[in-house]
Amino acid sequence: MGLFAAYSTTSLLLIALSAFIIGLSKAGLKGIDMLNVTIMTIVFGGKASTGIVLPLLCVADILAVKFYHRHAKWEHVFKLMPWMVIGILVGVFVGKDLNEAIFRKIMATIIVLTVVIILIIEFRKTVIIPGNKAFTASMGLVSGFTTMLGNLAGAFSNLYFLAMRLPKNDFIGTGAWIFLIINLFKLPFQVFYWKNITATSLLTDLALVPFLILGFWCGLKLVARIKDDLYRQVVIVLTLIGAIFIFLKR
Repeated sequence: MGLFAAYSTTSLLLIALSAFIIGLSKAGLKGIDMLNVTIMTIVFGGKASTGIVLPLLCVADILAVKFYHRHAKWEHVFKLMPWMVIGILVGVFVGKDLNEAIFRKIMATIIVLTVVIILIIEFRKTVIIPGNKAFTASMGLVSGFTTMLGNLAGAFSNLYFLAMRLPKNDFIGTGAWIFLIINLFKLPFQVFYWKNITATSLLTDLALVPFLILGFWCGLKLVARIKDDLYRQVVIVLTLIGAIFIFLKR
């Protein structure tokens, strides 16, 4: 109990909920992960929260790969990965001393732009994006940058996969592999350069893993009930809700 003595009951409930949401998201309820980002930022602050969240994401990514690995579409992994790595490296150096208020404004602006693009794609079926290399590069760069600064790449990977019109399981399986690789790549930078992953933060993560596993199990059950043609709408709605939470965060 000493580990959490400094936290209020409300904060403890929030971080447990956040771990549960990470599990839900990695099981396939894409878009809901931005709620987790908001909650963790409220409790720990912007940059500190990334050090708590990243190890949890790695655990959840391993679970996701275990359940969805056979559905991965590797051509999309190989298209996005180089751009995401570049975006992460930019984020490593830009984000180290980035002011918290500026960080939130950047995130809010990017999220709003993402929402606009998602709506354009969904309601104007004639918009042609899948073959556009500039779109792939921009989504990869922004995903890498935002995943380093605030674990917010989910919004942009969702946008990319929605544009590719991947079926439900391919959507989840491809994302599972991408984020397992990317999140493991980020770990050394946060441990040795940002120094926001510590023994104490890892003990906090360890205590939160059961809530994450419960969320993942619930997510698997829910996703299995969602038909392919409804899955796109679910992802868009959850991404929009998450975007609103990030935008309204003060």
